[in-house]
Amino acid sequence: MLKESSMLSSWQAEEAPVFLLPDLQNNPVELTHSNKKTVVYFFAPWCSVCRVSISNLEMLYKYQPDIEIKAVALDYSNKAEVDEFAKNLDLTFPILLGNSNVKQAFKVTAYPSYYVIDEQGTVEHRSLGYSTALGLYLRSL
Repeated sequence: MLKESSMLSSWQAEEAPVFLLPDLQNNPVELTHSNKKTVVYFFAPWCSVCRVSISNLEMLYKYQPDIEIKAVALDYSNKAEVDEFAKNLDLTFPILLGNSNVKQAFKVTAYPSYYVIDEQGTVEHRSLGYSTALGLYLRSL
């Protein structure tokens, strides 16, 4: 059974680490600072739960333009593996190429991991595991 678990209590809000990461077209993108609430989704291309849950993130991206979506690939062999993952799933939101520094700074221990970051760059919520599109939306309010 796919299950989600919270990794952060609401009173433990903290500032999100700042990173500039390349997207799949090699353009630099700031990961956490935006003028919108942002959902950052950490995934690995080989993760079966990620493959199932990322379509919910795509739905949120298409139907909630007031929420910024950024996915960060971690633990991948090469860029081609991430390109293929995105292409096979018809993903249209920004996908960034992360590294071990990002993984460590965000304390990512398993996939998928979700972070909701407010307009000031504060982590409001973190969770781990499968989440529905509605669950993602409700956490981003």
